[in-house]
Amino acid sequence: MIRVEVAIAAPLDQSLAYDLADDTPGPWSADQSPVGRRVLVPLGGRSLTGYVLAVLPDEEVAYTVRRVLKVLDRIPLFHENLLPFFRWASTYYHYPLGQVIKTALPAGLAPKSVREILLVDGKNEAMLASFTEQPPEWAVRLAAAGRLSAAESSLVLGRGAARKNIDLLRREGILELQETVSKDAVREKMETCFSLSPDLQDLSATLPDAGEGEGWIEAWCRQAGLSLKLSEKKTLAVLVRLALQSQGIDIPAKELYRLYAGGRKAIPALLAQGLVGQLERRIFRNPFGEPVGLQKRPERLTDEQEEVLSQIVPALAAGKYTTFLLHGITGCGKTEVYLRAAEETLARGRDVLVLVPEIALATQLEEHFLSRFGEAVVLLHSGLTTAERFDQWFLALTGRAKIVIGARSALFAPLKDPGLIVVDEEHDAGFKQDDSFRYHGRDLAVLRGRCHEAVVLLGSATPSVTSSYHARTGKYTLLQMTRRVGERALPSVTIVDLSRKKSGEAKGLFRQELRQALAENLEKGQQSVLLLNRRGFSSVMLCQDCGAPVECLHCRVSLTLHKARKRLICHYCGYTVDHRVICSNCHSTGLLVPVGFGTERVEEEARLLLPEARIARLDSDTAADRRTFLQILKAMRARQIDVLIGTQMIAKGHHFPHVTLVGVVWADGGLNMPDFRAAEKTFQLITQVTGRAGRGEELGRVIIQTMRPDHYAIRFAQQHQYEELYQHELQIRRSPAFPPFVRLVALHIQGEREADVRGTAENIADCCRREARQRKAAIETLGPAPAPLERLKRNYRWQVLLKAANLDDLHLICRYVQENRQGLAVGASRIAIDVDPENMM
Repeated sequence: MIRVEVAIAAPLDQSLAYDLADDTPGPWSADQSPVGRRVLVPLGGRSLTGYVLAVLPDEEVAYTVRRVLKVLDRIPLFHENLLPFFRWASTYYHYPLGQVIKTALPAGLAPKSVREILLVDGKNEAMLASFTEQPPEWAVRLAAAGRLSAAESSLVLGRGAARKNIDLLRREGILELQETVSKDAVREKMETCFSLSPDLQDLSATLPDAGEGEGWIEAWCRQAGLSLKLSEKKTLAVLVRLALQSQGIDIPAKELYRLYAGGRKAIPALLAQGLVGQLERRIFRNPFGEPVGLQKRPERLTDEQEEVLSQIVPALAAGKYTTFLLHGITGCGKTEVYLRAAEETLARGRDVLVLVPEIALATQLEEHFLSRFGEAVVLLHSGLTTAERFDQWFLALTGRAKIVIGARSALFAPLKDPGLIVVDEEHDAGFKQDDSFRYHGRDLAVLRGRCHEAVVLLGSATPSVTSSYHARTGKYTLLQMTRRVGERALPSVTIVDLSRKKSGEAKGLFRQELRQALAENLEKGQQSVLLLNRRGFSSVMLCQDCGAPVECLHCRVSLTLHKARKRLICHYCGYTVDHRVICSNCHSTGLLVPVGFGTERVEEEARLLLPEARIARLDSDTAADRRTFLQILKAMRARQIDVLIGTQMIAKGHHFPHVTLVGVVWADGGLNMPDFRAAEKTFQLITQVTGRAGRGEELGRVIIQTMRPDHYAIRFAQQHQYEELYQHELQIRRSPAFPPFVRLVALHIQGEREADVRGTAENIADCCRREARQRKAAIETLGPAPAPLERLKRNYRWQVLLKAANLDDLHLICRYVQENRQGLAVGASRIAIDVDPENMM
């Protein structure tokens, strides 16, 4: 018997102690360390998944220690050296440790006790008769099936009125509640294989021409004194031939049956005679599909690549934690720097972790790393199926894969000894998780590098102001690359003022300069890219009679028209209605007037302007899965697309050497957001998409359409002036103070009753101000105030913003709010703590 520390996959602020007996059920033995394994433990009246963190000293305690019910894993799911990282992340982001680990592991690996509603035999009529009115739907289903599934039971038991009915029927002996433990939602994939008996293996080694016919098998059977049926002889012949081809590797059953269907009937007899053995072998699902294309290793590097690597390689050799910020303009060859640094890391026997802010960029880096490192590479991101992700995770856990590429969740990849952590496009807001465990992938990558004594390489053509500040104040080491590969020139950028319309100019989204440039580019046989960071056809639909917008029933936002689907869709909760909906304000059945625009409308106007052009659109509507995304990229690179239209997913990382024109249809959308980073993000997006032009032999050209041509973010982007943007932002953020001069924490409050949410927000704001005064902490409390998106998914949303130069003071206040959240919350309001918030909406 040992005592173990267990973090529960539940919202508990502390870990718990349990006793683990030598005879505890599960695929393990008492001589193995339980650390890193999942266990099933009792908590209250339920059974939940927990994660063993440590073996505790055997000391007397003043409370009863309960026993572990079951060990769930035959091997640990994470290495012990990841525990300090998990603990720090839990403390920093004020999120329960067990749920941090649950987030880190593949989905579907958290069994728990669940309840099912059972109907006692012969009680159908009694149950239905107990309802004075029409029986509810759940009761009708229960009467027909005799039981409700765990998912159905959970929904029914969560309803107040239904729960009262169920409790009454249980007391009358009509219904029962049965508790079971759910199973893992994902499992290892196994395949049946066959192996030859030792005698047959020896025989196959002496028969190089075994595939020429079956005559040899007749002779062998006579010599061995065996009497086999024809189908059995044919099956053996096929197996021997496959064994020769596979050099003795076990033969999958599906391969045997593909070549000889009669083998299904013959195999049992061959197994019974000991001529063939059978085993189950794990196989791994392949998430890569059709690769975009292999990339050659350049024979020589540019001078700037050599200079940058001359600083990175010694840091890798030293095996000490170092963080570099690689500021390299678009097209300068940052990817090759990542690849060479990875080569050095693998040569020293360590692992490599590569993070990107979105799946689209993972796909771009994937082809480069697969070309260089082959089967050593695995992917981890939400674009994979649950089963694929589970397999990729296991390959990294067992060391069979040495390089992991993925979006922010890949940060938790179970690499045992990462020596290099690359964060590409480190400035991107996609690295921040906006719900539940609200971590920042870039910041945790730096922490994981510190925990593993690894080199962290943050790369971007437009680094975040905060990262640049850290690099210039000594926290990071700054590396710069200012020239494109091949000394190619940056594209020329023209700004078109949308507020000034020439008389006689055609209506539409494209002004004359962009219309003409698109036509000329098509005539030359060159490719064009059009960016609009908003999907759909029209962002608002107004009633023609009363002018009211059509809003989501669950969110206080306008529905977006998706013309091709003839639907109005909420981009926050997914609610959808037919585009011919009746106005909820005046009940008019008249036509709705579209206002605003999205990528779908850009596509429509482009097709009208260039009817002979091959046009494609790339956004989350058209590229919902990885396969479609890859097909569009492949077509673009094969020059089968003349004009590619898309959102921000086309702006970063792509190398299209024949794109010579980029048009930004409307550059102002981001500038209007209630976010102190709005100008910085607009500059980054424009600069990134500008970098898609002129990457081949032809010079590039960019046309930016904007209503605010004199805004500094637009002007600095036009002149490729990052340094000026950085200095301007620093000046603005000094007063009033914003990062990097202070740290921020957002306290989000939400619930279905607006009065409760407002009351909770007021309680929290008062609490924060009071605690700051008592602790004499220099903390500024802003709010409470409704969130800019005041209602989402039926929940009202308020927020309180805390600002302080001293991060420790902020953490003290957050811990106080966390410990007292039950007393601060009104009604069913929920409180979430967001350290270093990225999304201010």
